[in-house]
Amino acid sequence: MTSDTLTLSRLHFFAHHGILPEETARGQDFEVTVNLELPLAEAGRADDLSRTVDYRVVREVVRSVMEGPPRKLVEALAEAVATEILRVFPLVQAVGVEVVKPKPPVDFVSTGLVVRIRRARAGAA
Repeated sequence: MTSDTLTLSRLHFFAHHGILPEETARGQDFEVTVNLELPLAEAGRADDLSRTVDYRVVREVVRSVMEGPPRKLVEALAEAVATEILRVFPLVQAVGVEVVKPKPPVDFVSTGLVVRIRRARAGAA
C-alpha cells in the first residue's frame, strides 16, 4: 500500500439531500473533500497525467453523486462518493471522503455536520 495521496479539498456543491422535505425541495450547500491513496511516484518522475488520476474527472465523479438523486443521510452521500471513486479509478487503492453540511436545519447552534469515512479495495490496508 502506498502512502501517497492526492487530495481535492472543500469542493462546493448545491444539492437537494436531507431528511426534511424542505431540504430536498429548497436545497443547500455541501462541501466534499476526497483523499485518494494511489502510487504517485511514476507520475511525478515522468510528469505524465496518464500515470495518475485527472482531478478534473475526480471532481466530475463527486459532482455526479452530489448533484444526483436525493439521499436522506450525509453518510449515504459519503458512501456513494467512495464507491464511485473506487469504481471509476482503478489506480486508487483507498479513498477518504469527508462530506460537510455547513448549515444543517437543527434547533441548536452549530458550525455544521461532518461525516468522514475511508474505504479501501479488498486487499488494501
